[in-house]
Amino acid sequence: MASIHKTHLILLSDMQSISIVIVCRNEADAIGKTLRSLQGLTDDIVVFDNGSTDNTKSLVLQQGAKLFEGSWEGFGKTKKKAVNLAKYDWILSVDADEALDEELKQALLQLQFADTKTVYEIRFKNFFGNKHLRYGEWGGDKHVRLFNRKSVNWDESLVHEKLVLPLGTKVVRLKGFVLHQTVRDIKEYTEKTMHYAFLNASKYFLSGKKSSWVKIFIAPMFGFLKYYLFRLGFLDGWEGFICARMTAMYTFLKYEKLRELNSKK
Repeated sequence: MASIHKTHLILLSDMQSISIVIVCRNEADAIGKTLRSLQGLTDDIVVFDNGSTDNTKSLVLQQGAKLFEGSWEGFGKTKKKAVNLAKYDWILSVDADEALDEELKQALLQLQFADTKTVYEIRFKNFFGNKHLRYGEWGGDKHVRLFNRKSVNWDESLVHEKLVLPLGTKVVRLKGFVLHQTVRDIKEYTEKTMHYAFLNASKYFLSGKKSSWVKIFIAPMFGFLKYYLFRLGFLDGWEGFICARMTAMYTFLKYEKLRELNSKK
């Protein structure tokens, strides 16, 4: 018994004093892989569930993460609320469909946290099904995901939330990658595109922004050319073409919905 207790202490001493925070809803197909990739990093994995009706909550508890439940208030506010549930001040923000590769995990375990005004940027490998998207909109993707909540936190945006970085914040890039299952198939991609387009249109409407025929008709074409040709999306084959088309559709729907909202004022 004593030897088991000693082993447990050794394992805890090898972990980092960081909290991993995940906000999710109905992610049973993905969250198991994500949680398994986080094992051994910390003793505080916080999952804030916003009304899952599938097996998400059971999987979270099976993996030993801490499950909290609460209402959805938009991406920024909800993530900020989840951060407040964490045990530690250093926060690694992860989405339910994002797993860590081994190189990133080792980089995190070796970090020495000293300056609360330093944030850590992580590179992403985005996948369309099993296809790693190396070019176009999803190629070369990177985000700040590790920060100290005493200095940095999420804004309160409804969608496309951002971390508010104070003046003088130092950004350090970590080795390794987050493996992001962006979409599984065209059906899911279409549903996500429409959802985010309508959310962003509402965000623009609330901030007083206007649409125009240029934004509705020209901007989508420019977006397609930008990501398919100029950023070499065609090198990703069929998937690269679909991604560029979805970006164009997203832009069209966003500004068309914004026009509709403004016309009803």
